Amino acid sequence: VQLQASGGGLVQAGDSLRLSCEASGRSFANYAVAWFRQAPGKERDVVCAISWSGIGIYYTDSVKGRFTVSRDNTKRTVWLQMNDLKPEDTAVYYCAAANDYGLPIIRSRYTKWGQGTLVTVSS
Repeated sequence: VQLQASGGGLVQAGDSLRLSCEASGRSFANYAVAWFRQAPGKERDVVCAISWSGIGIYYTDSVKGRFTVSRDNTKRTVWLQMNDLKPEDTAVYYCAAANDYGLPIIRSRYTKWGQGTLVTVSS
């Protein structure tokens, strides 16, 4: 599985963005997918994760109620809808995949990574 993230950009606080993570490879449906983000000078932290079926979903507390993750295995794509963006959401966002039927949220469990897309939220 190879991943390509897109959809980042420069927006104002309160605006919305939708990130996409497109995968190549036949076994994409076997993978849990997560979005991580890394702000300048900070660690890369998990934002959300979605299980292979789309039934299991995890959000970190700071994005609950604002972000929504979804996937379509027939399109080999995972989306991250981000609403009511805040300056503290500014980061490079990465999608990652884990060959796991559970819902891992630990970075080390993810072995496939996209290249990252920059989201900048101005106040």
